[in-house]
Amino acid sequence: MKRTRFSEEQIIAILKEHAGVPVAELCRKHGVSDASIYKWKARFGGMEVSGAKRLRTLEDENSRLKRMLADAMLDNAALKDLLGKKLVTPATRRQAVRHLTQQHGMSERRACKATGFSRMSMRYQAQRRDDGVLRNRMKELAHERRRFGYRRLHVLLRREGFGVNHKRLFRMYREERLGVRRRGGRRRAIGTRAPMLLPLQPNERWSLDFVSDQLTDGRRFRVLTVVDDCTRECLTLVADTSLSGAQVARELDALISARGKPAMIVSDNGSEFTSNAILTWADRSRVRWHYIAPGKPMQNAFIESFNGRLRDEFLNETLFSTLTQARAQLAEWRVDYNGARPHSALAWQTPYARDPPDPEWPQCL
Repeated sequence: MKRTRFSEEQIIAILKEHAGVPVAELCRKHGVSDASIYKWKARFGGMEVSGAKRLRTLEDENSRLKRMLADAMLDNAALKDLLGKKLVTPATRRQAVRHLTQQHGMSERRACKATGFSRMSMRYQAQRRDDGVLRNRMKELAHERRRFGYRRLHVLLRREGFGVNHKRLFRMYREERLGVRRRGGRRRAIGTRAPMLLPLQPNERWSLDFVSDQLTDGRRFRVLTVVDDCTRECLTLVADTSLSGAQVARELDALISARGKPAMIVSDNGSEFTSNAILTWADRSRVRWHYIAPGKPMQNAFIESFNGRLRDEFLNETLFSTLTQARAQLAEWRVDYNGARPHSALAWQTPYARDPPDPEWPQCL
């Protein structure tokens, strides 16, 4: 818009001089045409200086509102192209800003304002470290221990000297699609229950239970599992096609001769644990035997948790052709469980790290 050399105040003063002065003389005095005089009279006739200022303010405000409305309509039309796209990650927002600048001719500042994206983030250049060695080692460990999640893999990598943050490892873990799927449903207890008291020293309480599996030819076998509730150490894994109460008593005698006598043993109400052989053994050995309430396996939570790890990480991942093979691999897995596998309940340490075994104790009972 062409600016006039006269302000509103000067124009109003010239119009006031027009009273009793011909238009031609007024034009010669101020060097304007008679058309300008008549145009001024149509716009500012009978107006004071304050009214002219108010009019100018209203015109400026009107033009500003028109520009804002035009910009809003243009932004709205441009943003319609982005419908259905979730602008959540920085990458998708950068792509949206580039689309607005290229397809709609918007400036970067305006496109960032329309999408609510920071210009600093728009110009940020990621500088990620080369994690090829770490990523390959993580995949190797995940394939070796297929039921380990990223937290236990993080502990194993830290042991090998990889100073990696758990959040960075979790990002790579998800990128490689190594997530462990939970098998089956999970029943949760309903109602309140008293918390289980934690033992404070080794051999204060042992937990016993049975786990069943089958060989490749279809024959079934059972595994007696014994766990120290304080150190979380697996004391023994005894596999056989049939385990009677008398055989359980013999295995407990072997454990006591190697490790010492426990103050209490906890088990369910299975026929092997309630047999006369076990009752006679408990009375002879002077060991308190505590039976949980029927149908309440959560009262023996330590051995139930161990059995879940045993089945998920070993039994479901291994095929056994003979009972001898099953016993040998159970012994190897027990050594790995006690000496290598990190436990979340032990601050990601192993039972042997918290309570080193006596060198004279047999490692495979």
